[in-house]
Amino acid sequence: MDLERLDPFTWRVPVGTVEGMRVPGIVYGSEAIVRAAVDDRAFLQVAAVATLPGIVRASYAMPDVHWGYGFAIGGVAAFDPDEGVVSPGGVGFDIACGVRLLRSDLAWSKDVAARVGELARSLGREIPRGTGTGGRLPVAGRDLDRVLREGVRYPLARGIGLEGDEERCEDRGVAPDALPEAVSERARSRGARQLGSLGSGNHFLEVQVVDRVLDARAAAAFGLAEDQVCVMIHSGSRGLGHQVCTDHVAAMDRLAPSLGIRVPDRQLACAPLGHEAAERYLGAMHAAANFARANRHVLADGARRAFEEVFRRSAQALGLTLVYDVSHNLAKLEEHEVDGRRRRVCVHRKGATRAFGPGHPDLPEPYRAIGQPVLVPGSMGTASWVLVALPTAADRSFGSTCHGAGRAMSRTQAKRRQRGADLARDLEARGIALAPANLGLLSEEAPYAYKDVDEVVRACEGAGLSRPVARLRPVAVVKG
Repeated sequence: MDLERLDPFTWRVPVGTVEGMRVPGIVYGSEAIVRAAVDDRAFLQVAAVATLPGIVRASYAMPDVHWGYGFAIGGVAAFDPDEGVVSPGGVGFDIACGVRLLRSDLAWSKDVAARVGELARSLGREIPRGTGTGGRLPVAGRDLDRVLREGVRYPLARGIGLEGDEERCEDRGVAPDALPEAVSERARSRGARQLGSLGSGNHFLEVQVVDRVLDARAAAAFGLAEDQVCVMIHSGSRGLGHQVCTDHVAAMDRLAPSLGIRVPDRQLACAPLGHEAAERYLGAMHAAANFARANRHVLADGARRAFEEVFRRSAQALGLTLVYDVSHNLAKLEEHEVDGRRRRVCVHRKGATRAFGPGHPDLPEPYRAIGQPVLVPGSMGTASWVLVALPTAADRSFGSTCHGAGRAMSRTQAKRRQRGADLARDLEARGIALAPANLGLLSEEAPYAYKDVDEVVRACEGAGLSRPVARLRPVAVVKG
């Protein structure tokens, strides 16, 4: 299939690529990125999303796009609240998976380089990780209900975290429309023990160093400077969110005949916005999002405790403050300009980060004049990026941008290429201290399994979605 190139970083998937398309698909990326999306057929998923009822403007794909469940990972789509639908496949199984970044007053060369191994070991002791692992703050019963309803406010009420953490989270750390009663007992049982745990797969906690600043004004607003030590946490809603997605995909699939909605792929199971099934899913999804945000908050507390142990000073004295916390798997009702007027639409972001430009009222005051921080995690041995949202993202992607590098090969292919123990030696030879939970799984997330994150970032800037502020290289990695 030949995509239509509209400009150097914008490609159109024509209506008719998949039968029943209501709008075109739009894929953002360089020629190499888009060629990869064609090779793994992710562009067909972009086209399939364009068949869903009530879709507005286009079905979008960010530059880290690759094949996913239902929606392509990197997919963005907005739906009219009166005629449109919500689809769990447009959010994914790891609901509100996202990234939290802490900055510090520590300099790599002066304060941390000589002690990074000790720091990695301390982080390894503080951060529970791996499949099925219990967390730092297990909860049950009413406490779990509070987490599902209150998000980061629950651990803050327990004295966990620092003043100001809540203000620098997307939605101030809590989704107000959560319905804990829509979360099944199976989902609750899977999540109860896991609050404050990293999980496995591509989730990580990294100690990073700012090795390049490209936008001095935005970097200063975010509290970032060259040679500064930071901590990036990439994790989500663990087994609870996975089960919420599983439950509601099955429920909507069973309802499909009675709803009269036909989709080209059962993974796109959906329900009309306003329908009881849609409302229950949205409420359960927001509850899982609150769990994910509280999870990263508790993990950040573990990171602060490790720094305190190694450097013998409080987290406050070390300047370990939150830059931002943002999710990249959510569906949310937002106001956007469509056809010249402001409208509420339900924006699905699946492996895509919210990117609100300067002046947006949902941004915390310190960032409102600059634009929203966008946190783009790398793939273990590669750099991560802090970007800032561009004002043009509102029109080009409903205020969205990439969420990472995006996979270039499957986990099975990655494991065949190199053993985990060999990869660990390679990374340590490059000066990256490791605290892995399972060496056998390490190579599943090897740097070569992902696209070039620098190219993805360049494509986001070229497409008018976000621009680079600072590049961060890893010096210690804690993995599940």
